[in-house]
Amino acid sequence: MNNDQHSFFAFLSRMRHIYRWSLMRNVTRENIMEHSLQVAMIAHGLALINNRIFNGDINPERVALLAVYHDSNETITGDLPTPIKYYNPDIQESYRVLEDLSKEKLITLLPKSLQEDYRKVLFFDENSPEGRLVKAADRICAYIKCVEELKAGNGEFQKAQQAIMKKIEDIDLPEVSYFMQHFVHNFSLTLDELN
Repeated sequence: MNNDQHSFFAFLSRMRHIYRWSLMRNVTRENIMEHSLQVAMIAHGLALINNRIFNGDINPERVALLAVYHDSNETITGDLPTPIKYYNPDIQESYRVLEDLSKEKLITLLPKSLQEDYRKVLFFDENSPEGRLVKAADRICAYIKCVEELKAGNGEFQKAQQAIMKKIEDIDLPEVSYFMQHFVHNFSLTLDELN
């Protein structure tokens, strides 16, 4: 192997092999690569809604970029199911440490000249305005997954949908409420109904 080769992007390409919702029966399987694209699109939309409708000042492109990479460390850790990840504070803290270690590992797979640029993307502040929108978009995408599974007749996602809706309501951002009021219903429609 050539010593000038780096594995960062090869690791990221493996995102398509890591599936979400592993403890539940899925009508449609969802990998973290496609999930990250959807989160990026919705997070970008939330930032634009914030700016245009609620007179905010958030960089939509930065938000989209953070969302693209928000689960990239799962190429190393895998996707730990939510009931396990949040079972108790000790597991939650241990998983956060594991996430940070896996992000550090990913950074080492880059040339030194790019490492600090990607550190700013992988280690973003989840409580910053941008980070809050990425987290909100992540939750909205989980809700949409529930809507789509229920639409396909999979009742296994009913309780998850209720729990996620409660988390979305707790976010308390006007752009999130706007998105939920004006965009989410149409995910339950058929293609003919969308037209």
